[in-house]
Amino acid sequence: MAGLVSARHLFYLPTMLPDQKLDALVTRHAALERDLTAALPRETFVKLSREFAELAPVIEAVNSYRAAQRELDGVTSLIDDPATEAEMRSVAEAERRQLEARRAALEQQLRLALIPKDAMDERNVILEIRAGTGGDEAALFAGNLYRMYERYAAKQGWKVEIMTVSEGSMGGFKEIIAEIRGRGAFAKLKFESGVHRVQRVPDTEASGRIHTSTATVAVLPEAEELDLAINDADLKIDTLRSGGAGGQHVNKTESAVRVTHIPSGIVVMMQEDRSQHRNRAKALAVLRTRLYDFQRQKQDAARAAARRGQVGTGDRSERIRTYNYPQGRVSDHRINLTLHKLPQILEGEALGEIIDALVAEHQAELLAAEDAQ
Repeated sequence: MAGLVSARHLFYLPTMLPDQKLDALVTRHAALERDLTAALPRETFVKLSREFAELAPVIEAVNSYRAAQRELDGVTSLIDDPATEAEMRSVAEAERRQLEARRAALEQQLRLALIPKDAMDERNVILEIRAGTGGDEAALFAGNLYRMYERYAAKQGWKVEIMTVSEGSMGGFKEIIAEIRGRGAFAKLKFESGVHRVQRVPDTEASGRIHTSTATVAVLPEAEELDLAINDADLKIDTLRSGGAGGQHVNKTESAVRVTHIPSGIVVMMQEDRSQHRNRAKALAVLRTRLYDFQRQKQDAARAAARRGQVGTGDRSERIRTYNYPQGRVSDHRINLTLHKLPQILEGEALGEIIDALVAEHQAELLAAEDAQ
């Protein structure tokens, strides 16, 4: 293990030739496979297992690319051989064109596989949705968005748990915070942060006039205790009686918890659970995630500037998408994508088409940035 550079970052060592870069990755993969057969401390085993799993698709892409290159070299040698008959050379020329196209496609797949991942991509997500401008209609729209993400998560095999909720007077949510647990949740959902706009005729609108309302979505990678240490002296924790739904038990006991982080002024309130202990744990989890996200935004300012453009920064003040009910369309303004599939998107069925397009655009930007170096 000693002396080996970690995984795909080898690809970006400027002093190495392309074949040397790929060889280094293959060597690292073999070393990891060997090390994982030894008796290791649990923490080391988990760390190496994650790296091995991350590197596996890269090595598969390397092997496929090199196999195609070998085939192409063989056909080219046949064509260049003066002893090759004309008919055979003609067949080989056609095969070479096919192999060149296949190699180019595999090269692109390899380049995508070699893009360093965001360290948070595999994390669970804290999803926060808040009604914006539009009053009751905004709260109803926030409810539509939550159900869209809930259904999309179910299709991915992820688990969703509501952490806290404030319902609107006519339905929907003034605010809802949920945890989404599943592999790659943040990788898929991180481009959803921003202001979502809806254009539709509210049920209460007698004249049929279209109203515009908004809701704000924040997608945060769930922070772990190792990511951020919180000083107990910086916390003010209050217990109080829960309000809203929950029956007599909730209203008679001080199970609700309000945690204030004094240095930042961040306040988190939890009251959904009957257990004060569980509400406190949930509140601290959300607080840790918000603080960690704030630190990440500061540390990633340079990277965010490079990403700015069609994909956007993901800033929560940025209007990213419009849901137009009269026309049955959804438009993502960052990549100029419009789909006339509004019902399917809100059902979570076609949301993946937008997410996949955003991920592809982001990958293209990363490749362009690498080519410009």
